[in-house]
Amino acid sequence: MSGSGAAPGPGPAPSRFAHYFVLCGIDSDSGLEPDELAGENFDQSPLRRTFKSRVLAHYPQNVEWNPFDQDAVNMLCMPKGLSFRTQKDSRDAQFHSFIITREDGSRTYGFVLTFFEEVTSKAICTAMHTLYQMHNAERGRGARASSSGSLDSLGGGPDEGDATSLAKLQRVDSYDIGRDTLYVSKSICLIAPLPFMQACKKFLLQLYQAVRSQQPPPLPLESYIHNILYEVPLPPPGRSLKFYGVYEPVVCQRPGPNELPLSDYPLWEVFELLGLENLVQLFTCVLLEMQILLYSQDYQRLMTVAEGITTLLFPFQWQHVYVPILPASLLHFLDAPVPYLMGLQSKEGTDRSKLELPQEANLCFVDIDNHFIELPEEFPQFPNKLDFIQEISEVLLQFGIPPEGSLRYSESSLRLKSVVLKDLANDRKNGNVSASTAHVYEFLKGNETIARLQALTRRTGVTVDPAALPPCLSEKSLKLQCEEAEMRDYKLNVQLREVFANRFTQMFADYEAFVIQTAQDLESWLTNREQMQNFDKASFLSDQPEPYLPFLSHFIETQMFATFVDNKIMSQWEEKDPLLRVFDSRIEKLRLYNVRAPVLRTSIYQRCSTLKEAAQAIEQRLLKLDHSAVHPHLLDMKIGQGRYEPGFFPRLQADVLTTNNNRWVSRSATAQRRKDRLRQHSEHVGLDNDLREKYMQEARSLGKNLRQPKLSDLSPAVIAQTNWKFVEGLLKECRLKTKRMLVEKMGHEAVELGHGEAHITGLEENTLIASLCDLLERIWSHGLLVKQGKSALWSHLVQYQDRDEKPEPPAESPVSLGPERRKSESGSSLPTLRVSLIQDIRHIQNMSEIKTDVGRARAWIRLSLEKKLLSQHLKQLGSRQPLTRKLYKRYAFLRCEEEREQFLYHLLSLNAVDYFCFTSVFTTIMIPYRSVIIPIKKLSNAITTSNPWICVSGELGDTGVMQIPKNLLEMTFECQNLGKLTTVQIGHDNSGLLAKWLVDCVVVRNEITGHTYRFPCGRWLGKGIDDGSLERILIGELIPSSAEEDLGKQCRTPPQQKSPPAARRLSIPALTGKMSGRPSAGQIQEGIGEAVNNLVKHFHKPEKERGSLTVLLCGESGLVAALEQVFHHGFKSARLFHKNVFIWDFIEKAVAYFETTDQVEDSEDEVLIQKSSCKTFCHYVNAINTAPRHIGKDGKFQILVCLGTRDHLLPQWIPVLAECPAITRMYEESALLRDHMTVNSLIRVLQAIQDFHIVLEGSLVKGVDV
Repeated sequence: MSGSGAAPGPGPAPSRFAHYFVLCGIDSDSGLEPDELAGENFDQSPLRRTFKSRVLAHYPQNVEWNPFDQDAVNMLCMPKGLSFRTQKDSRDAQFHSFIITREDGSRTYGFVLTFFEEVTSKAICTAMHTLYQMHNAERGRGARASSSGSLDSLGGGPDEGDATSLAKLQRVDSYDIGRDTLYVSKSICLIAPLPFMQACKKFLLQLYQAVRSQQPPPLPLESYIHNILYEVPLPPPGRSLKFYGVYEPVVCQRPGPNELPLSDYPLWEVFELLGLENLVQLFTCVLLEMQILLYSQDYQRLMTVAEGITTLLFPFQWQHVYVPILPASLLHFLDAPVPYLMGLQSKEGTDRSKLELPQEANLCFVDIDNHFIELPEEFPQFPNKLDFIQEISEVLLQFGIPPEGSLRYSESSLRLKSVVLKDLANDRKNGNVSASTAHVYEFLKGNETIARLQALTRRTGVTVDPAALPPCLSEKSLKLQCEEAEMRDYKLNVQLREVFANRFTQMFADYEAFVIQTAQDLESWLTNREQMQNFDKASFLSDQPEPYLPFLSHFIETQMFATFVDNKIMSQWEEKDPLLRVFDSRIEKLRLYNVRAPVLRTSIYQRCSTLKEAAQAIEQRLLKLDHSAVHPHLLDMKIGQGRYEPGFFPRLQADVLTTNNNRWVSRSATAQRRKDRLRQHSEHVGLDNDLREKYMQEARSLGKNLRQPKLSDLSPAVIAQTNWKFVEGLLKECRLKTKRMLVEKMGHEAVELGHGEAHITGLEENTLIASLCDLLERIWSHGLLVKQGKSALWSHLVQYQDRDEKPEPPAESPVSLGPERRKSESGSSLPTLRVSLIQDIRHIQNMSEIKTDVGRARAWIRLSLEKKLLSQHLKQLGSRQPLTRKLYKRYAFLRCEEEREQFLYHLLSLNAVDYFCFTSVFTTIMIPYRSVIIPIKKLSNAITTSNPWICVSGELGDTGVMQIPKNLLEMTFECQNLGKLTTVQIGHDNSGLLAKWLVDCVVVRNEITGHTYRFPCGRWLGKGIDDGSLERILIGELIPSSAEEDLGKQCRTPPQQKSPPAARRLSIPALTGKMSGRPSAGQIQEGIGEAVNNLVKHFHKPEKERGSLTVLLCGESGLVAALEQVFHHGFKSARLFHKNVFIWDFIEKAVAYFETTDQVEDSEDEVLIQKSSCKTFCHYVNAINTAPRHIGKDGKFQILVCLGTRDHLLPQWIPVLAECPAITRMYEESALLRDHMTVNSLIRVLQAIQDFHIVLEGSLVKGVDV
């Protein structure tokens, strides 16, 4: 959607200041028509009910480039319909503005002044009198007066007093045709292409003053309306313009092409209403495209906050539903399952707790009148938030605005509102009312200029009493002071916007380097837009300061950022988007001034340096006016028309206002308009091609779930069609999100296999999953009838659980078959983990760490996604049709069968990859685990007589040593979340007759997520057998579920690296009777290079993305296994005198030689280095041998390699071992360790990991003191 200063629509729009003048009110012919769509209760008093309003007149009849939407204008001019008053009520005028956003995103602005006019129709007065008689009769028949009073207070408008007693109600809310005068609301409105709010407000107020005045205006009102419609042009960019109201001139200005776009809404008022802290939080929510609901009694406050906050988004633009004033007849749009920014009028006497909203999980609720903001549970903070707030505070304080906002309105002050001074005292709403006549003084009950000065000085704590002003203070000097105050407001506006714009200039100074431009022409790019990546997100994030990442990783996934990048790409084929052009020029200026080097990334806060320059540009335009419009003049009106009657807006002469028949317009004005037309035509010349425009609109709307709601037609068919668009949009969003998650995740896994480059980080993956959680919440909120708590999804799950009276039958699921397959493959006796939606709900309910319904829903989604059961669980949840029909309206997404099936199919595709989004996020919860030890029964005893023990370790911690009950192979235990499991230590104390134990593997299962890890062993535990080890460290592998196998091997997640197989780890090839299968020297060298390369890549990842270092050291393709292959190559005999010989035997012989022999070399330096290396090597080996652990010889070699890697000693140890005399006795001449070139190459490869800080898992080096 267009920004605040965007053009009014496609095509060369003539540069007229205003397009329409509109009059709305009561249609005497139609009489009183109740407004059913407003949802008012007919138990309340007739004066408090709402009745349908009508567009009484609009001039001209139609404008080609901006067709008049009568229903929308009527609805937004009088959002509550007609209001009635009597002479006893307050009848002060109210100003508000509104916005109409077309389906193409272009905007039209409306500015409305609503006032009360005496009802002259006897029929309407009689109808109101009759309604009161009926109402009083109903109340007299037993209706409780207190109930009626409550309803009256709820139905009251924004300007009615608090009615707290029945007597007061009867006195105020009554109408008698004989003694009371009836008044009805009427609105005058200007429709304009640009938001010149202050200028339009002044013009309308002067029109109203002319109506109220006892003296007729200088000219008929038609002259002034004709003038602003046809003779006042838009000021050219960078220029100011003066035109004329009824009593005094009006000045407006327009920013230049290289300045921030036009915004005429007072930002100081937004800060004063919300407070700085709240505003920055709201700003963050808008940037992250959450659902924003503004809440206030005052329409203009809604509009001011909405326009103010979207103005601060520069250079980005809000891309979703934008309805700052939501009419009562459109309340069903709060059901929209899409990001939105809407404003809802509150009613006096109601509070937040009474407001039932369909969606709250991702909602930012802003109670403007009470200065309160309710934030979503999970969202990141804006970068450098404290410094940012400090800089804004300094700007506000310079202009006398307290950063904490205006928090001093009390209930008593609200009750004491006077006729008009309530606005002057609290909101400065009527701050632009002219004070040129005594009649205005009578209307305002005081001088309006003084009132404006009071509002200004109130900010600084100074009170101005009109009675205390000296007589010498003339009206002229007061006006001068008032103009100075307006100038300060303009300066404050632009300086605040500069501070916000500067943040984005600093954060995205190098965004262009990460824009992916692959298409050769616009048409091919638009055709393939949905399939193409347009921004290198992973590289961009890796280039940012760490504190920025939580916010930026979410922000670059938004539609506003995607549109921004799209506009950048399209700028190579068409004229740049105006906002993008300004932003790029600022970045270029930043680089020229060398404020920040393009390659430098720092989180140091950079203050805005353009505040003074921006304020000077505004000041120069306002002090030196560039253009003056034609003065209003007499028109060719018929005799007798244009009559004036005080207090009544005259019936305007239509023929002089429908066309521009002005003979007074000067040639200069005509020439100026011609220039503007040519300029605007050149700005939009690229839009002349219909086909190109179609492509561009499709591209810009890509990813948007819904275009703007139509206000012109509220028939059931249109509402149904709108809801159908919601359903289609949700389905499309689901397809795009799941596709993105799948492609990015599989791309990351391809990198793990050595293909391509990474496109996703853990941070980005978490952002995508959080986005999926938001989507599911919006889907479950669509068409909701009944909800408990803030999360619609969790409410549905709990109600499903409550209705599940019978024990849930086991669901047929591939996951439940997984353990059975494992049993046949490995002899595992793990019982089947039954798939149960109810059980997963209970798991989440038992997590005391999660306190809210929204948090529980997100945890359940993450758990189901990790278990690959999300689609299945949601299908089961929706299968209970009676519950779904009870909870949801007919049009809800969940009741659209075909779309729901497609949605579940898209979610099913996520089963093709492994997510650990539950395990990695909820790190402090207690999780039950089940472990099973599987012996090789053919060669060993099933049960050992000794006392076995086990210790399970993961990325988040370990269990400590746990004794296994005797004669049992299976045990369950509970401990804090271990994360992904990495190692298992298993051992026993060698006691009893049957101490020797041949273990095939250990299987450990997380009983919540169902993840099952297999830890292969294939080795003996016992003295005098194998390598004599009583304990072993096993490396785990995640057993893939059969669900993954069913989806096909091509999309399988690669398994984690595991323990080396027994055939290679055992130095006992004689057991098999042959020596086949040994790798060649080239393969061994390649294995070393791969192992070192994996370690290097590990340390080049962000710390949170690295995973398990133990796997890279001790896993199947790890460094230990690779070095074992080096040491095994050319080993003369693996068996001497029927005794097994291991690498560790060679290590011990080398140590014996180093400790007993003096070595003499050619150089003294070499001798010192050699002796130092030998001494260190001996120290480490002896420390391992004397450690209080019963580790076998292969286990000792593993510890030695790990310690040498950690302490960067391997490149020193390899050469001394290669020159040890024992090598000639134990290795053949062709062995790699006896080849000097190979040894030197090995040393160079190992030196690649010398600079890394390596921290070993505690289970690897426990008890070894070096």
